[in-house]
This record gives sequence, structure tokens and C-alpha cells, in this order.
Amino acid sequence: MNASSIRSPAEAELRRDLAAAYRLTALYGWDDLVATHISVRLPQEEAFLINPFGMLFEEIRPADLVKVDMEGKVLEPTPWSVNLAGFVIHSAIHAARHDVVCAMHLHTPDGIAVSALKEGLLPLSQTALLLAGEIAYHEFEGIALRLDERERLVADLGDKNVLVLRNHGTLTLGATIADAFTTMYFLESACRIQVRALAMDRPLNPIGPEAVERMTQLQMSRNSSISRDLAWPALLRRLDRIDPGWSGEG
Repeated sequence: MNASSIRSPAEAELRRDLAAAYRLTALYGWDDLVATHISVRLPQEEAFLINPFGMLFEEIRPADLVKVDMEGKVLEPTPWSVNLAGFVIHSAIHAARHDVVCAMHLHTPDGIAVSALKEGLLPLSQTALLLAGEIAYHEFEGIALRLDERERLVADLGDKNVLVLRNHGTLTLGATIADAFTTMYFLESACRIQVRALAMDRPLNPIGPEAVERMTQLQMSRNSSISRDLAWPALLRRLDRIDPGWSGEG
């Protein structure tokens, strides 16, 4: 009897949605060769699922995902290893934030460009304000290979659902995979808009503080019904059309 035959329905569904998140990340051009990572915490376990290090995101299926505990022990047989930097970042989050099911980390050019600005993400668009009040920043300490960085990363994150890793990339969190993915979509869109606006070298028209405050009070990124009930099912339908067989367990 193989491991896939004894998985709970909850784990099987999380594996399917996490594999979809990896495939969609590749589809949107957000992948970085075999770097970056998305993880999901397993219910009632001190463990999470993460990508096999060395597999392209466009190749990942539910059965390929690696189950690892909070100490870095791989819990099921697999020919693949886990990215150490991925373990450091995701174990820190899942150990400290039990409200988080999914954590998504990217290295896109636009995300890194904004992370390198002293001001970070600016209030230049409605899209940026969808994340109002949700963004924290963590200073660059080199590649995240040291376990002691976890404490500082978690302290900087606090209770936010978006973390800009300075000079490095972006990180979004969610109570579901749909939440984390759509939050990343908004963040990536806001970063791309900002990079384009700054590149025009024309006077900017930043959104005023009253409008920023109104958007912050709305906490729109916490309203996940659109993400879970509308956007995510639509994305899965798109994936079924253009990438048949992505969810196969073979």
C-alpha cells in the first residue's frame, strides 16, 4: 500500500490545490527556475507540504509534494530533497502562525524591484490598496539558510499576511491556498504597476491619505469569499483546460 492510498480526504484536497498553485505560478511566469516555494500546513499535524527541490513548477503533481516536519525531517519516501531556504522560511511561519494554512514566496523581477525601494510598495493604485494595512518588511540577511533568522522573520511579520523580503522577494499568507494565491496576484499586480509608473519619469499622483485609510479599514484582502468561491474555482477550470492531467497521481 503506497502513501497516496492512505491519505485523508483533507490532505488529498490540499495536495491537489497546492499542486495547482505551483502550476499556476508557472503559468503566470512567476517561477524562478527551481527556486522559490509554496507550502501548506497539514491539519492536525506538525508538518507541511512543499515542493521537491529541483522539479520545475510546471511538472509538480499532488503526489510529488514532500511532507516535512517542523524539524526538517522528510516524513514519506521520496527521491527528492527540500530546499533548505524554503524549509527555514516556511517552518518559521507554520510554527508561529497557526492561522496560516498556505505560505507563498516568489522572486519576480517586479517584486524584487519594489523590495529594493526604501519606500517599498507605494499607494499608487487601487490594486496596491487592496493590501492596505497588510504589509510588513524584513531586512535582507543573505540567503535564508540560518535557523536563527526564523525568529526575526516571524517578529517582523507579526500578524500581517504580506511580507516584503527586502532585496529578495515577496511572501503572502492565507487561511487557504486560494487566499494566499490571490493575495500574491494582487501584490504582483501592484508591484508591476508601480514599476511601470516609476519608469515613465513623470510626476506621480499618489492616492491621498484619507482614501488609503478607508481602504485599510475595509481590509479587503481579508474578505476571502471572492478568492475562495469565485477566483480559485475559475483558475482551476483554466488549468484543466490548458494543462490536462496536472492533478494526476501517477
